[in-house]
Order: sequence, then structure tokens, then C-alpha cells
Amino acid sequence: MDVQTALVTLLAVAIVSALAPFVVAMSGRLRLPQVVVLIVGGVVIGPQVLGWADPASVTLIADVGLGFLFLMAGYELELGLFRQHVGRRAVVGWFVTAGIAVAVTGVLAAVGFVHAFVPVALGLTTTAFGALLPILRDNDMLGGRFASFVMPAGAVGEFLPIVGIAIFLSANGKFLGLASLVAMFLVALLFTVLPRLTFLARFSSTVRQGENATSQTTLRLTVALLFVLLVVASEFGLDVVLGAFLAGVVLKRWAPGDVQSLETKLDAVGYGFFIPVFFVASGMDLDLASIAEAPLRLVVFFLLLLVVRGLPSMFLYRKDLDRSQRWQMTFLTATALPLLVALAAVGLRTGHMLPENAAALVGAGVLSMMIFPGVAVALHRRGRAEPDLDHGGVDLRGPA
Repeated sequence: MDVQTALVTLLAVAIVSALAPFVVAMSGRLRLPQVVVLIVGGVVIGPQVLGWADPASVTLIADVGLGFLFLMAGYELELGLFRQHVGRRAVVGWFVTAGIAVAVTGVLAAVGFVHAFVPVALGLTTTAFGALLPILRDNDMLGGRFASFVMPAGAVGEFLPIVGIAIFLSANGKFLGLASLVAMFLVALLFTVLPRLTFLARFSSTVRQGENATSQTTLRLTVALLFVLLVVASEFGLDVVLGAFLAGVVLKRWAPGDVQSLETKLDAVGYGFFIPVFFVASGMDLDLASIAEAPLRLVVFFLLLLVVRGLPSMFLYRKDLDRSQRWQMTFLTATALPLLVALAAVGLRTGHMLPENAAALVGAGVLSMMIFPGVAVALHRRGRAEPDLDHGGVDLRGPA
């Protein structure tokens, strides 16, 4: 790949990213999520429409964007919630979904619709927690009782499928995959303990002194932590999204100095550049030809995301949330994309997934990202007594 092609692609991606907030602002009452604009923009500039950009030339940057997306999700996760009712309900909900997913995909495999049902079944249990966070934040949905339920539900919908990928789709086999997973957790635990050791007191002092100087110590250490765990996960034969998610969890526990300042910097770096590149690249990579040849597959997977992952919320949270909130939970938990991209890549690499199913599953994830959060936000606004504050959609921390 020559430098000129890479630069032209980056220019096209940067233009789509820069224009996205303005397109959102001009969408009026529709209030399109920025994710939708970024993905559609990627499709338009990609090789299957205008041909202005080559997705292969930004693969590495897009992968870093995916890493930042999962790092932010891990950082937002409050582990204490899983000792409470809301966390236990989320875990139960995921296992109910997993049972339904296995049954449904088993039927699809029996009739020849899918080649091997493990990656598809895992895909139907996912929730795009990291991608939903900026949408929930920008629409004031991260506070109150509803947020205490949706946060753990989204987190388990992102984390437990990653564990499933590590065990069932590991290139090293199930036993070594499980052993690698345990080793990965031990490495992450080591990182949480290290900063507390007394001999590192001088290290911590240096970090605090340089966090707002040109050395930007906390931000540099965070990026280094992300890449260390990405590399370790890759070396263990695990999907790198696990390393990114654990990096966020670790960062939550050892982030030194001014934590609020660090969060602002991570928002700027992640949502300002890397994460939009991931979404635009996802649009460029969307296999429109395969989807056009078998559109029914995309429709089936799209509906299954809603039925398998989303609808159980209507029953599981009947004593905790009102009907409107349960419908919001249904649409939010059924939203998937980043993990579907990872699952499709793993499934194709290992031969566990048919190419047409990989394209349809990712396409269904794109469609869910385009539709479901918007429906949930509309229901949220309708249920609020006070008028919603219109931010104009120009917050570059994420799509809204």
C-alpha cells in the first residue's frame, strides 16, 4: 500500500468524521446518531460506491479505534454493580439470551442456514456497550434508576461474548483458550497491583508532575497500557478486544493524578479521531455485494438480534422498570456492531463462518446501530416530563 493512497484515504475519512456533527445538526427532528452518519459515510467513500478510499490502508488505525472503544467501555464499568441486584439481573439476562441463541442457531444450522452456529450464537448475545455509551451520555440517559440497570446489562453483553470468543473460537483450542484467558486476567491483575507498591512512589510522583505538562504522562501511560494488553491478548491467541476491555477496567483502578482531566483527554483522543475511523472503516468494509445477493440473511439476523438479545428484557425487568423503560432496554441491548465485526473476522479466519453469513451479520449490526438506539432515545424523550436539552449533536466525544 503506497503512502499516497493511505493519505488520500485518511483525508476522506477525516472529512466524513468532521462533517458528521453538521449532518446530525441538519437532520432536525430525526436527530441521526453520529454512528449512522459515520458508517453511511464510509459506505459512500468506500470501494463499492465512490471508490475514494481504500479500507486496507487504515486497518491499523481502525483497529486502534476499536481498541479505544472497548477501553472506554471497560473504564465506564463499575464492578461493584455486579454485587447488587442490577448486576445479577444482567448476568441472568445474558445467560437466558445465550440459551435462546443456542437453540435458535441450532435450528438454523440444522436447516443449513449457517455453517457452524457457535460464532452466530455468540453474535446474537452481544451488546454494543462501548458504542452506546456516548449516545446514552449525550441524551442524559446515564443517570437515575434506568442507568443502573442498562449499564451492567450492556457490560455483560460486551464482556461475556468476548470470554466466549476466547474459549470457543481460540486458535489454540478450547483448553488452551481457557488457560490463555486465565493468564490474561492475571496479567491485568498485575497491572492493577503494581502502582500500589511502595517502591513505585517516585514513579507515581513523576506521573502526577507531568500529567498536564508537555510530557502528558498519564495519557502516554494509558496508551501504552492499551497496547501492552492488546499485544498480550494477541500473543495468547485471544481476540484483541479482550485486551482493550481489560485495559479500561485496569485503568479505572490505577489511574493516577487528575482522573477527570484524563477522562477528558481520552475522550478527545478516542472520540476525536480513532473511534470515528473505526466506524467509517466499518462502512467501507461492508460487503454490499454479498448482502445484495442474499438480503434475507441480513433481515433474519437483524430480527434475531431484537428477538434473542432484546425481547427477554421485557420479561426479566418486569418488576424493576416500567413498560417504556423495558422497551428502551430491549432496543439498547439488541444494538450490536463492534463485536460482530470481530466475530466475523475470527469466524472467517478459522473457517467457522460462511462469508455470506459474516457479511449479513455485520450488516445486521450496522442496521441495529442505525435504528435501535434512535428508537430507545425517542422513547426516553417521550417519557420525560421536562423538555430535552438539544445539544445540536456537535459533541465529538461520540455519536448522538
